[in-house]
Amino acid sequence: MTDDLAADEFTRRIATDWRTAGLAPADAALCALAVKLTKQPDAMTQRDISTLRNAGFSDEAILDAVQVVGYFNYINRVADALGVEPEPGVRAWEEHG
Repeated sequence: MTDDLAADEFTRRIATDWRTAGLAPADAALCALAVKLTKQPDAMTQRDISTLRNAGFSDEAILDAVQVVGYFNYINRVADALGVEPEPGVRAWEEHG
């Protein structure tokens, strides 16, 4: 398998279910934080931040991650509320093959 095909397959596994994609522990911790911040922001606790610290993330990296996740949540909600359609040529994950 070429490097590009391997990368595509790994990306597809992450998009399908990051929990079973074979991520490094630090990457899995980051994904867990992103999911929780997206789906249950009111349930976030200091323990969530400590988990990332224990996985090796600096406070600056944690702040960056929270800001990126928060921004994408914000912009997706704005786009959903205004009925923004994807640009031509942008395909859903399910259409990638």
